[in-house]
Amino acid sequence: MSANHEMSKKIAFQCIILLGIVSLFGDITYEGARGITGPYLALLGASAAVVGVVSGIGEFLGYTLRLASGYLADRTKTYWGFTIAGYALIFAIPLLGFANTWQIAAIFIILERMGKAIRSPARDTILSHATKQVGRGLGFGLHEALDQVGAIIGALIFSFVLLFKDKYQAGFAILWIPAILTLVFLIIAKTKYPSTEEFETPKKSEGQNIKGRLPKAFWFYTFFIFLAVGGFANFQLISFHFKTQSIIKDYQIPLFYAVAMAVDGVVALLIGKTYDKFGLKSILTIPLLTIPIPFFAFSHNYGFAVTSVVLWGAVMGIHETIMRAAIADLVVVEQRGFAYGIFNTAYGASWFFGGAIMGILYGFSPGLIMIFSVLIEVVAIAVFFLTKNWKKVDPFAVNPSDL
Repeated sequence: MSANHEMSKKIAFQCIILLGIVSLFGDITYEGARGITGPYLALLGASAAVVGVVSGIGEFLGYTLRLASGYLADRTKTYWGFTIAGYALIFAIPLLGFANTWQIAAIFIILERMGKAIRSPARDTILSHATKQVGRGLGFGLHEALDQVGAIIGALIFSFVLLFKDKYQAGFAILWIPAILTLVFLIIAKTKYPSTEEFETPKKSEGQNIKGRLPKAFWFYTFFIFLAVGGFANFQLISFHFKTQSIIKDYQIPLFYAVAMAVDGVVALLIGKTYDKFGLKSILTIPLLTIPIPFFAFSHNYGFAVTSVVLWGAVMGIHETIMRAAIADLVVVEQRGFAYGIFNTAYGASWFFGGAIMGILYGFSPGLIMIFSVLIEVVAIAVFFLTKNWKKVDPFAVNPSDL
């Protein structure tokens, strides 16, 4: 292995770490608040259906807008510009402290999700360039692990605030600090690594979409993810159940979310290495682990509640790691931002579809959520095994003739 390659690998690794620090502070801000947005909306007078629909709309817009931002990022090559613009909207989270109605709070929640839509395809493209040097699964897994350190810290901050102050507004006020640090470290990252494309030089032999069309495997993969995510209950609805059914106290809800984020970070590293070894087969863990979640989450048992949170965190770790890594291996670098946009649009549509339906079903009976989740995940598993294209994809050397 040449000295130049070793140096490039070291620089790429440093880039991934710095972007991970950006995500760490970003997650202290928005993941710190995300675990309590369901209870906060309930406190402001929202119903279960409203919580489900608001979270669904937020996720839907937060992902569908990635289609446009990803496409524009590819066309303009201003990946850093889109990343910075998207992270700027993270200030909507501390502004939640000024909301006095659930409608205003909903606007801020949705604005933050829109910011994530603007930055994610561009940021993930930047990451995909760097992870080419160190391994897709490992690179995205390491980034996700740092990401979740921030989520844990943010959740703990809110938990302690609610325990000692018992005021949501005090928690939101503290989040101004990590929001500012997010932008500071992001600007440092842009200054140090202005041209991450240099980590990954496109080769003619990699042109599986020479005619401008994305490979078939990408579309089958996206359809599978749409189904698998559709049966995954969002934490807002789960925490709404915890609060309204008095299963756990308010200050404990952020602690539960911190547990989920800790599991997320550990699983991200494990599943990242698993993906590097086994490829797309590892994605089957998503529906298999998603199926039992509603049975534990919507019970009235404290122990089951803890189990559901652990499982939820594990699935999120898989979502945030190998879902993104697979796109980088299925699509050439020139169209990767657009591919991330399309993929995330389908992901967001599924969040909206599943979140809205589960919120409505909860109003009738939590048991209906269990039935819905099992049915859609079983279909997802069937699609996985019926799609022969996936079995032909080598995540380390995609061959156009195989797609």
